[in-house]
Amino acid sequence: MPEWIAPGVAGLLAGGALLVGALVAWYVDVPRRIVAGIMAFGAGVLVSALAFDLVLEAQEQGGLWPTVLGFAGGAVVYVVLNQLLDRLDQRNRPGSGEDPGTGTGIAVGALLDGIPESAVLGLSMVGGSGVSVPVFVAILISNLPEGLSSTAELKTAGRSRRYVLLLWSGIAIASAVSAIAGFVLLDGASGETTAIVTAIAAGAILAMICDTMIPEAFRTAHAATGLLATAGFLLSYTVHVLGG
Repeated sequence: MPEWIAPGVAGLLAGGALLVGALVAWYVDVPRRIVAGIMAFGAGVLVSALAFDLVLEAQEQGGLWPTVLGFAGGAVVYVVLNQLLDRLDQRNRPGSGEDPGTGTGIAVGALLDGIPESAVLGLSMVGGSGVSVPVFVAILISNLPEGLSSTAELKTAGRSRRYVLLLWSGIAIASAVSAIAGFVLLDGASGETTAIVTAIAAGAILAMICDTMIPEAFRTAHAATGLLATAGFLLSYTVHVLGG
């Protein structure tokens, strides 16, 4: 069996959690408060993942400046694309009296952080090493609420089932391809290069959390948002420590 199949499967499973969350949101009438709580919990998971599994790893691989450049680049790209979506009327206009269409924003964030994140997952398997358990679990437990909360917003906005399923299936496949690319192309790459790739994911994640997940979660969950985000952070941090 070709060596690249295992990273591809790992990337597909990790990205597939987005599709699982989407299916739950589409076929189950999840109360809006529950969706908001899951979004807040997922935000905490993502903060922990970017802090302990991505930024620190990038720092160790390539040093400070490649990490800073990659992190800033990931954040800028996410914000620019999100603003472009606003201009293309993919989200409800401010002042319209309607909730902002954060579903598409979260999907963009999932794609922007998922591709380099999966590449890092594939890179961790170079040389016959098994998949990085902390990174894999962190991706899984953050992707599920991302897919669920985003799809709930897209469903409310009137998007079709076909659109939603194709969107998340495409991102899951992109994650698998990215994991294979990380395994094949980044094998032997410099520490600076891998640091930039890793940090891009972290920057996109943080921008997406601040721009979409936390504001939308607070809109409904209110005071519970902070506690739920803390619970998500602690769970992801515990996985990092125990699996490290």
